[in-house]
Amino acid sequence: MTASPSFELPDDRRLRVLEESDAVELHALIEANRAHLAQWMPWAAGQSPQDTAQFIRSTRRQLADGDGIQTALIANTAIIGVAGFHGVDWPNRASSLGYWLAADAQGRGTMTHAVRALVEHAIGTWELNRVEIRADVANLRSRAIPERLGFKLEGTLRQAQRLGKRYGDQVVYAMLAQEWTAER
Repeated sequence: MTASPSFELPDDRRLRVLEESDAVELHALIEANRAHLAQWMPWAAGQSPQDTAQFIRSTRRQLADGDGIQTALIANTAIIGVAGFHGVDWPNRASSLGYWLAADAQGRGTMTHAVRALVEHAIGTWELNRVEIRADVANLRSRAIPERLGFKLEGTLRQAQRLGKRYGDQVVYAMLAQEWTAER
């Protein structure tokens, strides 16, 4: 696993590893998008500045331990979202990928480019066999990304995620290395 990967994306956007110095800016972005994010992300409703700083510290440990990466999605010089791997199951050469984007940055294909770059890194550089993405069944924007990239819909996990007082169903998408290579 490379120490600190960075990925250039179209339209002056890029992915870079989260740094502890990002905590204030990242928390301000979460605060500005709290209602939008809390519909789909269980952590978003109560995320405090301390939680954000702790999350970033945990991503630094994750990187140091060779257990995946979390990246800031940058437009010009501002953070507009986060994308990364929840961890790496090295014995099975598999990982799952998560992402979120500020509401005002959506609809431009940015996250599709970001996810494509991360999947390419996982399969091409880390030589993983499987990358999984889960999304709430009603989160059509999030679901569109794996669908656009050719991920296969594998099924629905009933009441798999607690969002406030309700439980939401999640759909599971996966890409296998042989499929990714064949499509490229």
